[in-house]
Amino acid sequence: MDAAFWNNRFAAPQYIYGEIPNAFVAEMASKIPAGPVLCLAEGEGRNAVHLATFGHTVTAVDQSEAGLAKARRLAAARVVEIETVLADLGNFTIKPGVWSGIVATFAHLPPAIRRIVHAQAVRGLRPGGVFVLEAYTPAQLAFDTGGPKSPELLMTLANLRKEFAGLEFVIGREIERDVIEGDGHTGRGAVVQVLARRHE
Repeated sequence: MDAAFWNNRFAAPQYIYGEIPNAFVAEMASKIPAGPVLCLAEGEGRNAVHLATFGHTVTAVDQSEAGLAKARRLAAARVVEIETVLADLGNFTIKPGVWSGIVATFAHLPPAIRRIVHAQAVRGLRPGGVFVLEAYTPAQLAFDTGGPKSPELLMTLANLRKEFAGLEFVIGREIERDVIEGDGHTGRGAVVQVLARRHE
């Protein structure tokens, strides 16, 4: 699922994953301290735009120019500003000690890249900053309602605890929930949800 894949998917005028934020991000938004927020694999911008309405300076990173163009349009429609950065997360460096919040929803990366990105994210948080993540678990393969078909791209809470070593897990759970996010994610899903904080 490279840039060409996502550019093709996001070329449609409608927002494939909807215009409202991920439900877990919306639930956790008030837990993110004041300050800059980084949204990884942000796609069409629904999370970034929502968090900008809280007064955060938001940077949205994605490898799809088509997705980021839609993110900018959504921001304009909601009368907020976001910064967009066109980058593959495998080549993107998260600045250390900068971010009050880092958000990643359904950012299913190859394990070797994911571990590097998550390690950078731990270092990237300010003291008191939080990482917000939702992703599909291997149990999602039984639902067939979205997400990767390769088990190694899916995430478990046990692995995430290792990858976010050094952060305090305020929330860490594997659950089933109805994921209704545009046409791209619709139906029952098996997800892992994490809110992890860097100590003050």
